[in-house]
Amino acid sequence: MPGLVNAHTHSAMSLLRNYADDIPFWEWLTEKVWPVENQMGASEVYWGSMLSIAEMIRSGVTAFADMYFLSEETAKAAAQSGIRASIAKGLVGSSENDAERLSDTRMLVKNWHQAENGLITVMAGPHAPYTCDDAFLRKVANLCDDLQIPVHIHLSESVKEVEESLSKHGRTPIQHMDDLGIFRHHTLAAHCVHLHPADFEILNEKQVNVVHNPASNLKLGNGIAPLSQLLAAGVPVSLGTDGSSSNNNLNLFEEMNLAALLAKGSTSEPTAAPAWTVLKMATTQGAQALNLQQKIGDLKPGMKADMILIDLNKPHLYPRLNLEASMVYSAQASDVDTVIINGKIIMEKKEMKTLDLERIYFEINQITESLLGKPIDPSQTNAPL
Repeated sequence: MPGLVNAHTHSAMSLLRNYADDIPFWEWLTEKVWPVENQMGASEVYWGSMLSIAEMIRSGVTAFADMYFLSEETAKAAAQSGIRASIAKGLVGSSENDAERLSDTRMLVKNWHQAENGLITVMAGPHAPYTCDDAFLRKVANLCDDLQIPVHIHLSESVKEVEESLSKHGRTPIQHMDDLGIFRHHTLAAHCVHLHPADFEILNEKQVNVVHNPASNLKLGNGIAPLSQLLAAGVPVSLGTDGSSSNNNLNLFEEMNLAALLAKGSTSEPTAAPAWTVLKMATTQGAQALNLQQKIGDLKPGMKADMILIDLNKPHLYPRLNLEASMVYSAQASDVDTVIINGKIIMEKKEMKTLDLERIYFEINQITESLLGKPIDPSQTNAPL
């Protein structure tokens, strides 16, 4: 089948897996995650990305969209592994630092856009409306005009975010980003959990690619995205895991299962998200979210050879009555046997061909002992992006 596409993650956050669990979203972000991230350097981001990439490959992901700081290190890790990646440097901006931030993205485009025979592409990554002021967001939109690159942004993830936007601007985050010109570019919008009726019209009209992250949204208590309403409104929807700190794994099979079940359970409608629809969200729609729909997402002549082989000889995959349903409701990440990306065998019969897992495990243990083995100052709450 086509390789799975993880349309939204922060790969280096694998270093924070099981570090800050069972706490409210804003406390998790400002008191736990940001202070540790402020201490992370190039080595931490590189090896954290390597760990996530290994996990994704082993679970059938052949392409992913990433947003983080020191994103050149994630690009290097992707290049080493042979995975397809869309890299965005997370941008937090105000008038005090906008020139430097925008210059960083220009340099990322210069060094990495279409690198590794097109395996690596670059997006602009304004983190969110609550971490970027209006003037900076307009400059990001203009930068995308200049560089002809897409946008990767978090939108309407929490109730607090939406309420503060309405209070400050009289507009929802979706409406506000439309006003600022962000949506005149190909946009990948992560989360979109709390939407107002007018938001659906904008998302459809501008064909904003919404990335549904069911596990992360549930774990952080941010709610359930209105998948059935998005689909009914004609909004393109793909799937993402978010980072390993807010999800704890990068398993797209789990996300497919959750997306289907949540849509049915939250609407009391068993036809809300059929297996075939959800399977496309993880493949063809993911390719569209990464602006790669002309290259990947389908197995047909002319497309790049990004594909995975699933071992069906498992008790939970018998009888073979409906393979689409099997992939969404029954299959596990551990059923992935072989991964091929751009025609190159990256994993064969579960043996990694491009990555040394033991080296990765060793480096991760060394880094986390150093990074998390010392007191963390909760006053360091500035976003490191």
